[in-house]
Amino acid sequence: MPKPVLLTVDDDPGVSRAVARDLRRRYAESYRIVRAESGRQALDALSELRLRGEDTAVLLADHRMPEMDGVEFLEHAMDVFPYARRVLLTAYAETDAAIRAINDVDLDHYLLKPWDPPEEKFYPVIDNLLDVWARTDRDPPRELRVVGHRWSSRCYEVRDFLARHQMPYTWLMDSDPDGAELVAAAGEPELPLVVTADGTALSAPSDAELAAAVGLPSTPSTGFYDLIVVGGGPSGLGAAVYGASEGLRTVVVERRALGGQAGQSSRIENYLGFPDGVSGSQLAERARRQADRFGAELLQAGEVVGLESRGTARVARLSDGTEIAAHAVILASGVSYRRLVAEGVDDFVGRGVFYGAALTEAPSCADEEVAVVGGANSAGQAAVYLARYARKVHIIVRADGLEKSMSHYLIEQIAATPNIEVHTGKTVCAAEGTDRLERLTFAWAGGKKTIDAHWLFVFIGAEPGTGWLDGLVERDARGYVLTGPDLVAGGRRPAGWPLARQPYHLETNVPGVFAAGDVRSESMKRVASAVGDGAMAVALVHRYLEQA
Repeated sequence: MPKPVLLTVDDDPGVSRAVARDLRRRYAESYRIVRAESGRQALDALSELRLRGEDTAVLLADHRMPEMDGVEFLEHAMDVFPYARRVLLTAYAETDAAIRAINDVDLDHYLLKPWDPPEEKFYPVIDNLLDVWARTDRDPPRELRVVGHRWSSRCYEVRDFLARHQMPYTWLMDSDPDGAELVAAAGEPELPLVVTADGTALSAPSDAELAAAVGLPSTPSTGFYDLIVVGGGPSGLGAAVYGASEGLRTVVVERRALGGQAGQSSRIENYLGFPDGVSGSQLAERARRQADRFGAELLQAGEVVGLESRGTARVARLSDGTEIAAHAVILASGVSYRRLVAEGVDDFVGRGVFYGAALTEAPSCADEEVAVVGGANSAGQAAVYLARYARKVHIIVRADGLEKSMSHYLIEQIAATPNIEVHTGKTVCAAEGTDRLERLTFAWAGGKKTIDAHWLFVFIGAEPGTGWLDGLVERDARGYVLTGPDLVAGGRRPAGWPLARQPYHLETNVPGVFAAGDVRSESMKRVASAVGDGAMAVALVHRYLEQA
């Protein structure tokens, strides 16, 4: 087998030779050192290495290069060798460049030139990166194949499930020759048909069956934990990171995909520490890796359907009948998009009507008219993203403007996007079509208008879905969980509260059961505040456990 490659690129020939010299001095026995003097030259070298079947372990790129800077090079290089560890070289501390690289290319390290001595400032970094690279499973996963009808709502749900879990798959319509062949080989099963990498055929699988087939953990490793977190959105993942990092044996149970609604966002631009913005899926994946690194157990496609108090234990019942218990529970189950009540809309869910961003559908909107219903940030982010593909995007808003519910930066972006049209003071009143959505009618006080639109994305508020807490946890009139001060407003005592002390700030009327994020009554409904809720809830769990 050829030696793995360490590649360094710097437009200064002298510096390029010096970096290569330091690398050869320590690593030449086990690795081949390749140097380049421009980003384009380095990409050509990587392409040639790929064609020859050679692997690349570490990429070291100078930041300040003409034509293509270091971050741009690393971004392109990731497509060729996605598992190579990435280092940015800078002549002095360039914080902005480092932040950009962390956001854009998930940078592993940045080094200041020159390093002297390399034994202290250079080799330990490379040693660590090579160790991480050697322990990484670099075998490309064999892709799943999904066969189904283009305008089937369940087929859309399966594709969305796989996309949100970042599982690669090939989509085949049953009318395609390859799709028809797979359907025939599987004995004409109910669609969608999912064929796994080892050839197993799944006929119209449930989310739980799909999760098991692709190796997502859905079964708890034990029956008792220190902390159960219900929900894997920003608040749940925040709680998992802080809980596990502080020594609590923590399990997260997520019904759909980690990241929650925020994980579907095409771009979050006002989250602290990401000046160039970050996609919801990137943020969710980084949080997942962080929680996993600290030892949190992440169960996906598992649904909590009941909660009980049994002495000092809090017991969660899953939809498959499994029970898990813990000293404390954090409710971080978030919210679901409210359904749009309009004639014909329910008939086209998954067939042109989508709740949430549905990013898997965006490329299919090319050169078509698209409607987005809603006036909050999630609707604005989706509209800006869809405008990259669609011929025209209609934003339909019941209110007389966007200012009350949408961030100013998004309003400015929408105003600057020529193929977005905002319709204020209007509502969708009808959807029509045959196999798929074909026309939308929206109305206002003075009349109606019908447009040819094959795509409708709905963002009209949210509902907490907390009916499974009936009889145990107090909620407000809309179903949001009451905590802390809201439970004792007006001098009242929470129902069934057994302790002399008052509930902590994020604690429910059940001692040891806390709420965080969007599911909590009067929460801010922002990613940053949800993460803060998760961290604060863990601090209060510690306080509860100390006094229990």
